[in-house]
Amino acid sequence: MVPNQRPSSRSRKLQPVKTPPAALKKRAKHGKLRWLWFIFGLAGIALVSATAGGLLAVSLTSTPLMQRKLSPSESSVFSKGDRISTSGNLQLPELTRPVNILILGVKVLTTDLAEPPAGMANLKYHALVNSFDGLTDTMLLLRFSPQTKKLSVLSIPRDTRALIPGYGVKKINEANVDGGPALAAKTTSDLLGGIGIDRYVTINVQGVQALIDALGGVKVYVPKDMKYRDESQHLYINLKAGQRHLNGDQTLQLLRFRHDEYGDIGRIQRQQMVMRSLMEQTLNPATIARLPKILSVIQSYVDTNLSVEELVALVGFASQSSRSNVQMLTVPGTFSEPGEYDASYWLPSADRITTLMAQHFDVGAVVPADNSSGALRVAIQDSTRQANAVQTLVSKLGTAGYGNVVNAQPYTEPLAVTRIIAQQGNAESAEAVRRVLGFGEVRVESTGELDSDVTIQLGQDWLRKHARSQQSANPAKPSSIAY
Repeated sequence: MVPNQRPSSRSRKLQPVKTPPAALKKRAKHGKLRWLWFIFGLAGIALVSATAGGLLAVSLTSTPLMQRKLSPSESSVFSKGDRISTSGNLQLPELTRPVNILILGVKVLTTDLAEPPAGMANLKYHALVNSFDGLTDTMLLLRFSPQTKKLSVLSIPRDTRALIPGYGVKKINEANVDGGPALAAKTTSDLLGGIGIDRYVTINVQGVQALIDALGGVKVYVPKDMKYRDESQHLYINLKAGQRHLNGDQTLQLLRFRHDEYGDIGRIQRQQMVMRSLMEQTLNPATIARLPKILSVIQSYVDTNLSVEELVALVGFASQSSRSNVQMLTVPGTFSEPGEYDASYWLPSADRITTLMAQHFDVGAVVPADNSSGALRVAIQDSTRQANAVQTLVSKLGTAGYGNVVNAQPYTEPLAVTRIIAQQGNAESAEAVRRVLGFGEVRVESTGELDSDVTIQLGQDWLRKHARSQQSANPAKPSSIAY
């Protein structure tokens, strides 16, 4: 059982350089390949299917990848915005407005089905089945915004306590079992302030492993040793900490592991880490050669009500977006206390959800946040392993008025560049911290310390900056920090 306790707690002005046309063409092609890799990679955690499916549809001139038939009332849940894309003569389809897509990553076991598939009825364990009718292991709400060129990815913890219409208050991951994608969308909309959900994409968890293998694996930093055995499911997790090149099975182990103090929220953090890792990787000839296999996997494990035109429009949007415009968020909340309810829940915070939805999903009016230094809780996760690195940083922040600064658990991955994480989605507060420091990279994601507003994952650039400052102040005295 997963513990349900709450964890403790200048840019430089450059001279313009004329780039040769051939180089520009090569750079544009390279950028699109990077985004195609990102698109396929996100599928591995229930995101790729929404976009990579477009390539499949075009390649096979097939009908949409819809494997379940929705009733008229179920279909109406997704028709609030009607058309989301358009195309002209000799032009690829383009998004015409912001689009919200619900991604459902489904895990189905033989014991979840009234009639297991042929040959699986007499198994002595709960085997995975390629079906779309089970509990959602992953839930994401994606917002594609053509006007701002931003892609917002909101992770919805599977243990979120929510009212499922017609079924009462339960964990939100049960909505798909009770009423399929339409009920999951209705429940999600109600949780998130009535946001309209335009389309859905469901991917079976077995497709994750197959797709990552088709991609040739993924390079990712495993934050700690992970070991877990569940004989009832033949689930065996055994990963060593450090930089790793993971195959499909190993990636699935990383994404399914949730047996630590953070439970499902820690799993979401690792999902977001994998997304970022995939985004940094570039397609190569070997990957391109695997495209037929990749497309076959998507066709086998994906169900969606996106049309061919819409799928292609999503691919086009992603290929023109920059990495800095991808924002990864998590439904804000807290862990339930032991014995507080009949099960362990992630208790959503209504006020914080309202703020997040206004800032990133255009639901309601944006209320100006208090970004004053004294109002923010800043956490520092040190990756430098230098004894006085955090102390000197705390002093610098204190001088700027940041009095609520905590030294959190060290960040295990060695970082060259400091990451300033907008943990609650407030990029302005993270950017204010970056201006005070004078270094680092702002990221909107939920991979920092859970209770912080801003998490500073301290890298080697802080040591270099501090050493230069010491040398300037005391030219004759060597720096006390080694790097």
